[in-house]
Amino acid sequence: MAPQQSQADEPPRTDRPSRTDAGSQTVSPSPLSALTRTEKASLLSGASTWRSRELPARSIRAIESADGPHGLRKQLGSGDHLGLNASVPATCFPTASALASSWDVELLGEVGAALGAEAAAHGVDVLLGPGLNITRDPRCGRAFEYFSEDPHLAGTLAAAMVRGIQSRGVSACPKHFAVNSQETRRMASDSIVDERTLREIYLTAFEIVVRDARPDVVMSSYNRVNGTYAHENEHLLTQILREEWGFDGLVVSDWGGGNDPVAAAQAGGTLEMPSPGMDSVRRLLAALDDGTLDEADLDARAAEVIALAARERPRDAGRVPDPAALLEDHHALARRAAARSAVLLKNDPAADSDPAASTAAPSAAAGASPDCAGAGADAGDDPSAPLLPLATGTRIAVIGDMARTPRYQGTGSSQVNASRVTDPATALAAFSLEVWPPPPWRSSLRRRGTGATAPRTRPCASRPSPPLVRPTSRCSPSASTRCASPRAWTGRTSPSPPSRSSCSPPSGL
Repeated sequence: MAPQQSQADEPPRTDRPSRTDAGSQTVSPSPLSALTRTEKASLLSGASTWRSRELPARSIRAIESADGPHGLRKQLGSGDHLGLNASVPATCFPTASALASSWDVELLGEVGAALGAEAAAHGVDVLLGPGLNITRDPRCGRAFEYFSEDPHLAGTLAAAMVRGIQSRGVSACPKHFAVNSQETRRMASDSIVDERTLREIYLTAFEIVVRDARPDVVMSSYNRVNGTYAHENEHLLTQILREEWGFDGLVVSDWGGGNDPVAAAQAGGTLEMPSPGMDSVRRLLAALDDGTLDEADLDARAAEVIALAARERPRDAGRVPDPAALLEDHHALARRAAARSAVLLKNDPAADSDPAASTAAPSAAAGASPDCAGAGADAGDDPSAPLLPLATGTRIAVIGDMARTPRYQGTGSSQVNASRVTDPATALAAFSLEVWPPPPWRSSLRRRGTGATAPRTRPCASRPSPPLVRPTSRCSPSASTRCASPRAWTGRTSPSPPSRSSCSPPSGL
């Protein structure tokens, strides 16, 4: 499915529905006029890792934020932005780099709605995602969180996800604005870019999202852009984001990305996170006293915080879903999203890619154990048929420990405590395929959560199989014998002598 056309080249529309018309109503009028300078300044920095400051006497509540771009990461107990402490079980959806391969706007909207629902179920006001920086270099440590190197594709799909998140009464926070293309020295790097390149490549995706999806929040990036930190960059935050694109929401710093609270307030940076303590407040008040900061700038930033804090949330109307009830349906959605994101580059007949593939292997020797029964019965009588889908009885090899302990996400701020993970070995067991090594190999790998590793067993030596891995202990060549060894299959020879067993090493291995 081709992505929808964007309105990125249009001026801001005056007939676009306001957020109050779209379902995110405010709870009460802004109390800005009643606030003291100190109270207004205190709203511009966080109280803790994930919460903004609240002013109960002024009916201003805290804003609760949580990661992340492909799954909720709301931490339990004390929070940190590095992903060190435990978080609630949540659905781990395919990362943006995978979802972009689907080119499916409707699917991204569904995933966004599911993310929003889980965030609402845990009382989260702002979900920090999606990430839509341009993948300029594949070595960027967070490229998996971003959609594409194509700004139109990234922007269109991210806009769909933002609409989905906000349809559940949770504010989306597209990030990291802008020109954030590397993790090396990310808090000190300076992205030097000319205006045409800036707008055509690095800002286009954000422009599409802001104009088409109207996010409540935008997150600024760590880096400098042409010499000025992004959270203090007036050209980005005021001239482009607010004045040209019509954004009227809150700009939050990346966590720990604030440097100068006075410059941020002047440039259009609203909320510095997490920034506990009162240092930023004191600096803002000092700037007001010496005339460096205009109180109109402070009022504008405080009003943005108040407006977001006052939005009606699902919990206000008693519409909080049961988190556990969501997970089964969302796991099915994650599986469907992963399938839609897979790209089949080639599907030639097996005989064309491997002349030996159509040659049936000999059957198991007489007297072999049941695990060896039917070995080598390669499926498929038509050599011209495509390789996929695999025919019943097709013989396949499962190689490597990632078959049981897959790497399916990154770490740090986007690491999700997945409520359920289906590994390749388990998934393959549901199909009528002949898997090598046989099922005892799969079922005897490290059991999730137990910390114990059961002994792995060798396949029958009589089964003709390629020397794909080298065992550290060896079994009898007898077809009726299986040898349980305490050593795991590691794929490399152990420097120490193999464990003794009751059988002698076979020849030819």
